[in-house]
Amino acid sequence: MPKHADGEGGALDGVFHALSDPTRRQVVERLAQGPATTSDLARPFDMALPSFTQHLHVLERAGLVTSEKTGRVRTYRLAPQPFAHLDTWLAVQRARWTRRLDQLDSLLYDLKEQQQ
Repeated sequence: MPKHADGEGGALDGVFHALSDPTRRQVVERLAQGPATTSDLARPFDMALPSFTQHLHVLERAGLVTSEKTGRVRTYRLAPQPFAHLDTWLAVQRARWTRRLDQLDSLLYDLKEQQQ
């Protein structure tokens, strides 16, 4: 089976990888409320700051967040473009499965009608 072609050189793979971790998904949910500093993002998690920043690096490599450093403070923001690619991919999958389920429904209806 061929690898999926997302037109972004595997960017979608990076997005799925980044979102596969619950800590990173919680960070994304928090950033949906607005920008936050590293320490603000790390506060709810029971882990060392270097471990937590690795999660931020994964999100940044996937393009899901951007960061800006002012002095010693790094602030993170969501980057909308990868989410748009993800939404497009999901819409294609949803349409494909809806069509297949509709075909199955039609086939089952026809079989039922034949039996009567």
